[in-house]
Order: sequence, then C-alpha cells, then structure tokens
Amino acid sequence: MMRNSSKKNSKAQPAQKAGKFAALGSKRDACLLDAEEFLLPTYKRQPVIMTHGKGAYVFDSTGKKYLDFLGGIAVNALGHAHPRIVKVIRREAARAIHLSNLYHNAFQGPLARKLAEWSGLDRVFFANSGTEAVDGAMKLARLHGRNPEESAGTPAKKHRFLALENSFHGRTFGAVSVTATEKYRLPFAPVVPGVEFARLNDVSDLEAKFDSTVCAILLETVQGEGGIYPISEAFWNRARSLATQHDALLIADEIQCGLGRTGRHFAYQRFSSKPDITVVAKPLAGGLPLGAILTTEAVASRVSPGMHGTTFGGGPLACAVALEFLSVIEDENLLENVQLRGAELREGLTKLALQFDFIREIRAEGLMIGIELSVEGAPFVNEAMQRGLLMNCTHDFTLRLLPPFIITKAQVREFLNLFEIVLEKTPKQAATSDSANTEGAGRVAHAAARG
Repeated sequence: MMRNSSKKNSKAQPAQKAGKFAALGSKRDACLLDAEEFLLPTYKRQPVIMTHGKGAYVFDSTGKKYLDFLGGIAVNALGHAHPRIVKVIRREAARAIHLSNLYHNAFQGPLARKLAEWSGLDRVFFANSGTEAVDGAMKLARLHGRNPEESAGTPAKKHRFLALENSFHGRTFGAVSVTATEKYRLPFAPVVPGVEFARLNDVSDLEAKFDSTVCAILLETVQGEGGIYPISEAFWNRARSLATQHDALLIADEIQCGLGRTGRHFAYQRFSSKPDITVVAKPLAGGLPLGAILTTEAVASRVSPGMHGTTFGGGPLACAVALEFLSVIEDENLLENVQLRGAELREGLTKLALQFDFIREIRAEGLMIGIELSVEGAPFVNEAMQRGLLMNCTHDFTLRLLPPFIITKAQVREFLNLFEIVLEKTPKQAATSDSANTEGAGRVAHAAARG
C-alpha cells in the first residue's frame, strides 16, 4: 500500500509543479498588465519581475539568477539582503518607522556626526532623495549669496548657477534646471533661470563664465549618467579658487560616486581641497530612501528654523540603517575591496578591449566603470540580461557597471567570462551619433590616469 501511495505521489508531483508554475506565470502576467495600465510610462522596463536577491545576485519570478553589476543604479552597495542591514531593519521597524522632525530620534545626530567625520564638513540636513538634496543645496547657495542689504523677495545680484555640460543632477525642478542633458531639461522649459553650463574639464571656459553674479558652481565629481567622466584635478582646483575668489559655493554632487564607490569615502578626497557643500543619497540607507546635504559651518550659519524642512527625511528607521551601512564599510574594510576589485575589472576589460575593436574607451574610478562603444549599447544590455548579467547603457554608447562593494575575486572572473560572451554574441548596430565617430576609435584609456 505504501508503494502504491508513493507512486501516486510521484505521478502527482509533475502536475503539481506544472500547476504551481502556471499560477506563478498567471500572477506575473497580471502584475505586468497592471503596470502597463496604471503606472506612468516613465521607464522602459524589462518584461520581468524581480522578486528577491542575495549578495551580488538577484532572482526573477521564474527563478532565474542574475549577477547584479548594476546594483540598483549604485544603491545596493552591500548587495542584497546583507544580514546586518536586514537585522537593523527588523529591529527598528518594530520600534519606530517614523516620528517627526519636531523631535529628536536616537540615530539622526550620530549619523550626522559620522558623515561629518567621513567628509570633513560640519553640518548635515537629511532629505528623502538625491534630487531633493540638490534642490536644498541650491537653496543654500542662493541664501548664502544674498547680501543682507538685499530685500527678501527681490532678485539677489549673486544668484547664477554654473553647472557642467553632460551633467545629470536629478528630476525635481531645481535639479533638472542644472542638468545639461536636453532630453531631461527642455520638455519642462522654462526652468529655473540663471543657469549656465561650462564645458567639462575646460578651465578656460570655466574662467570665462565665472563672475561675481555666480552663487555656486555645481558639479558631479565623477559624472555618472553622463558616462563615467571624472573631474580633472586642474578643473577642480580652478573651480575651488574661483568660488573662493567670488564668494561663491563649490557644490559636489556625490549622489552616485560618493560613500565609497570610488574607493574613497568621497570622490573629491583625491583632491587637496574640499567643497562647501556635498550631496549624497543612493547607497546611504542600504536601499531605503535617504539623501543628505553636507556643508560647512559658514554656510549653515545662514540657516534658521523654518527656512527648509522635510517630513520624512532623517527618520529613525532610515538613519539607523544608514549608520549600520557606514559601519559595515568600515568593519569589513570595503574601501580596500572596492579598490582591488576595481583594478581587476579594469585589467580584465583592458584585455577584452584588445580583442573587440568596437570598445573605444574604458573610464573607471573604483567600482564605477564606463565602457564606451563605437556601436549602440542597448543590444549588449539585452544580451547580457538573457545570459544572467545585469548592467545598463547610458548616453546610447556607454555600458555602465556599478557592482556592489562586496563582490569577490571569483565574481569578477564570472562577470568577465559572461561579458566576453556578450561582446561576442551581440549583433552590432552601427553608431548614428557624432559622439561615436570622434577620433581615437579603438583606443583604451583610463580616466583616472588622465587626471
């Protein structure tokens, strides 16, 4: 009797599994249909549903496993489901998710202290996101630039912003106004007035556009969405000296490149001078929404209660997780891992560039890597996803890698093996942009070496 029962069960199992997968497929289709019908069409999403992750891997609703070299676009610096982050979230969610900025919580002050220590700056304001931090930094710049004799509500003489060509600072109205990329900015014109764009790393152009009406120069220390372009030391130093000369602020946008991504606490720490303000977000709270403005005492002294604020920014849950995130980086010596794994990736990519002549240039700072192609990059992203590898393409021709800080030597090898197959198997589409036809096709250069 037991044998017969076992046979019946074994026959039933395939049918049960088929039914289970059919149910999962039906649920997946319903989710995708809901998204298609009810979400604003702001993204070209892949037709998959990601369900969970572990370390440097994520899994979709069919159980397929992906090596995650996009990291939630630089958010998941500790990978997925890091045990210390999960532990803090569980603990604090059972205590207090939100209180109010009318009261202190146990984590906001200590987190501000830690960020001040890492950055060399003095004061912190917590926001919900990077783009809100940029908007807040712009408000601080206008506030700092206003002469006490100028009446509130009237245009200040010192009100202009300089930003850089090829820049991206966010989607809110202030941030998009200092974003040079026209497809993000022009549909919302007229945007915030008084913004002018200087050429990236062109000191002469910067000098020509900087005058006493500028309240701040805003730059990404390493341009991320623009294709991984670091600021040169000469440009940084001149921006710093001009800002000081004209009593303007130097604002470093480190939303993507800060908090360890380049192998330093902040990317600007490869220079000898500091900004007046830096803004951070993405990895700060381990995947929970949290941004921050870090600034000097001199700038902070112009602020009084009621001038700026936030409902959700700096809540107890997010700040507790952010403190743990920073502690993990220190305890696990992850800055060194970023440097080592970044060097291994650059070395491996350099070898692949010699093999595939459509790789034009490799630009890298730590684990922030751009691979510029002379052919369109989107097909490579799609091919990679089919083969279980996540990355993305920015500005049509640059493949962007933002892997977690915890990746291992073995996972670097896994990536390079997968990526070589992707480069070999992807159908090539000819470039249609001037940017893909510039001189030097086929050359490989490392931006960090160019300084």
